[in-house]
Amino acid sequence: MAKSSLLGYPRIGKQRELKRALERYWAGESDEANLLATGRAVREAAWRVQRDAGIDLIPCNDFSFYDHVLDTICLVGLVPERFGPPEPEVSFRTYFAMARGAPGIPALELTKWFDTNYHYLVPEFDAPGPRLASAKPFEEFAEATAFLGRPAKPVLLGPLSLLLLGKRHTRPLVEHLDQLIPIYIEVLERLARAGAEWVQIDEPVLVQDRTEEELQLLRRAYQSLGHASTRPRIMLQTYYGSLDDASWDVVTGLPIEGIGLDFVRDDGNRALLNRHGFPQGKVLGAGVVNGRNVWRTNLVEALEKLEEIAEHVTPDRIWVQPSCTLLHLPHDVRLETSLPEPVRALLAFAEQRLEELVILTRAMNEGRQAILEELERNAEAFRVALDGARLYRRDVRERLAALTEDDFRRSSPYEVREPLQRARFQLPLFPTTTIGSYPQTPDIRQVRARWRAGKLSDEEYWTFIRERIADVIRRQEEIGLDVLVHGEFERPDMVEYFAEQLEGFVLTEHGWVQSYGSRVVRPPIIFGDVARPKPMTVEVSRYAQSLTQKPVKGMLTGPVTILNWSFVREDIPRREVAYQIALALRDEVRDLEAAGISIIQIDEPALREGLPLRRAGWPEYLDWAVRAFRLASSGVRDDTQIHSHMCYSEFNDIIEAIDALDADVISIENSRSHGELLQAFQDYQYPRQIGPGVYDVHSARVPSVEEILQLLEQALQYLRPEQLWVNPDCGLKTRRPEEVWPSLQNMVEAARRLRERYIVTAH
Repeated sequence: MAKSSLLGYPRIGKQRELKRALERYWAGESDEANLLATGRAVREAAWRVQRDAGIDLIPCNDFSFYDHVLDTICLVGLVPERFGPPEPEVSFRTYFAMARGAPGIPALELTKWFDTNYHYLVPEFDAPGPRLASAKPFEEFAEATAFLGRPAKPVLLGPLSLLLLGKRHTRPLVEHLDQLIPIYIEVLERLARAGAEWVQIDEPVLVQDRTEEELQLLRRAYQSLGHASTRPRIMLQTYYGSLDDASWDVVTGLPIEGIGLDFVRDDGNRALLNRHGFPQGKVLGAGVVNGRNVWRTNLVEALEKLEEIAEHVTPDRIWVQPSCTLLHLPHDVRLETSLPEPVRALLAFAEQRLEELVILTRAMNEGRQAILEELERNAEAFRVALDGARLYRRDVRERLAALTEDDFRRSSPYEVREPLQRARFQLPLFPTTTIGSYPQTPDIRQVRARWRAGKLSDEEYWTFIRERIADVIRRQEEIGLDVLVHGEFERPDMVEYFAEQLEGFVLTEHGWVQSYGSRVVRPPIIFGDVARPKPMTVEVSRYAQSLTQKPVKGMLTGPVTILNWSFVREDIPRREVAYQIALALRDEVRDLEAAGISIIQIDEPALREGLPLRRAGWPEYLDWAVRAFRLASSGVRDDTQIHSHMCYSEFNDIIEAIDALDADVISIENSRSHGELLQAFQDYQYPRQIGPGVYDVHSARVPSVEEILQLLEQALQYLRPEQLWVNPDCGLKTRRPEEVWPSLQNMVEAARRLRERYIVTAH
């Protein structure tokens, strides 16, 4: 019989219990025992809902207190020396130091997980070891099995993915791999002795372009794992895309019992299956339900995929599962009582995905006639929703159709704009600024919550916000920043704020998903055509600028980031949705300029994460992503300066696209990468201005003046002095004021010292 299976489940808790427990623990308001108890409660709640829904193969070890890649780093003992001497088992103290940094000790680099909005901590392979240094998989398997009354399915990040997602490979990859393999064999043997029947080993790197050498590493690893003397059966799981012919040949020939494939993201795996068939005796994990988007599954279409798969694989060797872990979905759409019913009827969150999987599995085992009632309800939900939701707007479609090439470019090239802007702003060498947001302290969140609950009037709320803006402008002036920001105190989130004011979006109340650690976001849902009914940021920007003679940046989130950080409609191309958002932002940019805002920042931190996982798709994506930014930004005068910010972005390989944005100034995340990002500018003569981040805003530490100076001097190896801006890595929203102001003071002092040095040299 076919079985239902899950690859992973949301791990922050239905009411964000883990987030709150982590924040209490880090603040010293709770101890390790309380944090462990919360973790156990969150795990048990996840297992309970899966068991009660009727899922056959329930995962364990998919939970994490911060990040599953960090858990794997601990499992194999890849702890860099800067975090202290090796421990028999990695402690919470070391675990969180690697995640968040410690006084004088930078954290591991944080970067995007494939093309999702999740972040992982990057393994460093120059660390001593590796060795088995965590009992987490064994403890959670025992815990899950006892709770469920049957063996759970442990989930591990595979050795090839761990290796290729890492950095600082000090030896040939094969040597690093050969050190990892014995640890993985020991893990498999211990799980088998504990009663594990199956283990899911994730190798998501296989859906990217892989070299022949890397595929030989895969073969080498799984020949060893597959021939381990005692082990559970292995389900090698891929997701976020399809294999190609070369990886298919290798994977299907491995001595393993199952292969998990994504049949949602594209048709690649379907074509491979139809072309090559499937190995006899192996189980196929059929990802036919979308693990990354919130739209209800069309059960007929999913069932047709399964029936096609069953032409190659007998139903008793099919696992019906999501396309990937459900980590990327909110918990339960039934909590969303305020959504418009036509839109709500189209949605399915994690708990609803369980129901869909069970229905589809039943159809595979009992025939389509067994789920006729469910199929009719599913079809009716689509009919009701499509009749009631306002998906299309004629004015938006007509405006898109009327665009010309002139709408996608500034009126003059940078060589003309730059002297006009220099004359207008009169900024010193190495100008200092921040990225946008300032700390959102508990009182700000409380005031916003009271306002939203109707307990504060609009006048009271906006008086409070203006007071905060005035205070942050004053403090920025006091420490000597050159270009100021208004602090974004009115914004709960850089995407949500705009989604709330744009037509075509809806917001959830409880639709939280994990970004990393305790950082959770509530992605908006784009269900229809996007339009801006009125200005969104002009009033606060105008007020902030009225308080100072220094320029205050207007702050907008870019079209590609709004797109990539939302759950996006699937009935029209993403390019078209991006252009709709860009047109709304273009109107906002023009209104800001008319209100006297002379520097406008359009943040695109998510530009790179939208890249297709295979390079063949890059040119098309980068073409429309760049054009969307230019459509939003190019309607201004030559002496208006356009900034953009990109965080967590490795962009050495897309530097030409960054250049094509034609932003006057870009700021980039840099401090955690130890200057690696700047190497992009070694061979590429980037013509405009750049602010490489000089301190890590994700770590709870104050960088010294010398540390910042060192990063600036490093940047000057690649950039001309007149190109260099001085700024943090990212926004300061999640940091505490007592960390922020000393850090910025040191940043300004570092810029001052560097300026003095260059002025003396010039004379």
